[in-house]
Parts: sequence; C-alpha cells; structure tokens
Amino acid sequence: MVTPTLEAIRYKRGELLILDQLLLPHETVYIPINGIKDGHSAIKTMQVRGAPAIAIVAALSLCIELFHKGETLADTAATLAFIEESLQYLKTSRPTAVNLFDAAQKLWKTTQAAAAQTVSPKDVINAYVDAAEQMLTDDVQDNKNIGKYGAEYILNHASPSTPLKVLTHCNTGSLATAGYGTALGIIRSLHATGRLEHAYCTETRPYNQGSRLTAYELVYDNIPATLVCDSMASALLRQEKVAAIIVGADRVAANGDTANKIGTYQLAITAKHHGALFIVAAPSTSVDLSIASGDEIPIEQRPPQEVSLVRGILPDEPQLVAKTVQVAAKGINIWNPSFDVTPASLITAIATEKGVVTKKDGESQFDMRTFLGGN
Repeated sequence: MVTPTLEAIRYKRGELLILDQLLLPHETVYIPINGIKDGHSAIKTMQVRGAPAIAIVAALSLCIELFHKGETLADTAATLAFIEESLQYLKTSRPTAVNLFDAAQKLWKTTQAAAAQTVSPKDVINAYVDAAEQMLTDDVQDNKNIGKYGAEYILNHASPSTPLKVLTHCNTGSLATAGYGTALGIIRSLHATGRLEHAYCTETRPYNQGSRLTAYELVYDNIPATLVCDSMASALLRQEKVAAIIVGADRVAANGDTANKIGTYQLAITAKHHGALFIVAAPSTSVDLSIASGDEIPIEQRPPQEVSLVRGILPDEPQLVAKTVQVAAKGINIWNPSFDVTPASLITAIATEKGVVTKKDGESQFDMRTFLGGN
C-alpha cells in the first residue's frame, strides 16, 4: 500500500514532480514535469489545481525548461525573449486564478532587472530560478500566517461556550498550495487550538475536489470531519450551529468581490441567512487591484464532459482501474463554469498573510487597495 502524502509538489533544481490529483484519493502517483508544455498541460487538465499551486508549478516548470535548455540560448537578449514567451504561454493554461498572472509579472520584472545588470545569459537564468524557488518557500509561510490570522478572527467572533463547527468548500489545503493551505490552513490552525469540534466539507461537484481531496487531507490530519453533498449545505446550517464557512479564492477584486470554485456564491447566501461568518482565505497575490469589481473577473468555462461523465477508480484486482460512466442524458445542454463570484456584501472578512481585512462600519465593500498599500 502506498503511504498517503500531502506533498503535492516535489522540487529540486533540475527535477519537478507533481502529485496527480485526478487519481486521488485512490492512487498516489507523481508525474514528472519536464518543461513548460508539461506544466501547461498539468494545469489545464487539473492534475494540479488551486490558485497558489498553479502559479508555483507554472513558475517551476520554466525552471526545468531553463535547466535543460538554458545553454542553447545564445545571449541575454535571446534568454529574455525565451523567458517572456514561456511566461506568456503558461498564462494561457487557466484564465481565472490571478496568482499565475501575478507570479509571471514578478518573475518577468526580476528577469529584466537581472538582464540590465549583466550580459551573461547564465546570470539571468539564475536570477529567474532563484526567484521562482523562493516563491515555493514563501507560499508555505504565507499559508501558515493566513491560518493563524483567520483562526484568531473566528475565535474572537465565536461564542466561547459554543462548540466550534465550520464548513469548507472545494480543496484549499496542502494539495492546492505549496503546503498547509489557505482555508484549510485556517481549519488546521483552529484544530491546533483545541477549539474546533467538527469540520464539514462539501463534495464540490462536478470535479469532487471536496470528496476526493479535502476529505483526504482531513482524514490524514485526524481532524473530526464529515462530508456532505453541495445541495445539503443549507439544511446542515439549519440543523447544526456552524460558526463559519471558510473558502479560498482564485481572484479577489479591489472591492473584495471574490471568484472561487462554483458553489461558493450559494454558500455565502446561506451563511448570511443563518448568521454564520463567511471567511475568504487568500494570499495577497490573489488580489487583483487592476479590476474594480467581480464583474470584470473572467470565468473559465470547463468541458461539458466533466458534468455528463463520471470518472471513478474501482477495485479490480490486481490493480485499480479507471472507469468512465455516462450519468447525464445524451443530448442535454450543459453549462459548466468552473467558478462563480461572491459579492463583497456577503463576505464577513478576508484573511491574508498580512492580516484580516474587514469592512468599515456601514460599508458593503472592502478597501483592498488601502489594505495592501495601493500596490
């Protein structure tokens, strides 16, 4: 039996392996990423997913490309052109998660700065690689800070005499980041305090990131947890005193409107109705100050087959075999947006690695620009 792992990204200079999340929780298989084409494919097909992990895998896939092909680049100008072209290509893998675009912009600026100071292609490549590797390290610490700040906020706003129960959606843990997680990081932090009585996770159709991945992480960490179907969330909040719904984010607009996995919007509505906190957990790299509101966030449309077909791993000795089953009536039209946008008015607070953002009294929106210093 393969030992379960929460290490979604394995990297050393010259080698990148990612955990194929399409096979979890039944199989633990690491696949090599040998360059930007592999990185692009793994992101687009959702072998790797989660906004922070997408950005890191994209950045590191170019490290691998440069490791193998860097010596073939004739000069600094050719190196710059290759890096810019590669980053542009990687940005086409998925359109909604802003972390990828933020990482690409920062890495490009670092590369340009290095090129301005040297005529050596090797030095330019090393500057890029060092910056990309630092992103991998920084993400884990940022996630731990998000967990700390988010847990403190919830504990300060929850009744000390009420058993603490929370609900989360999709997967926002170690499998979606470099480690620890964002929304799931908050749940891990709450569990560490001893105050968390129970966590609930949604199935998260149509890709089942909750039942396949979040449930996997909760069981792995021995956190008391229960899986529910997406359609059961409102009934759950009516029956159980859930203190908070905690979700991640793929992009946050300047006013706090948030794009996250489809189904998040309806959870925000039910949280408002039942008096539960609705907490968004996201690194500051998920905030896009270039857009004023969620109306400007591009929403990725996924293939209809993700809804009409169910791919399962069924026991079939001597090995596990993948089988696909048609569950929808043939000929039916299918709408399959990967994300929806939750308006800021339904969000209680946004937990970042820099602290928790709240709205001013009487305001329905967040001032993300001021919180982040106008950058």
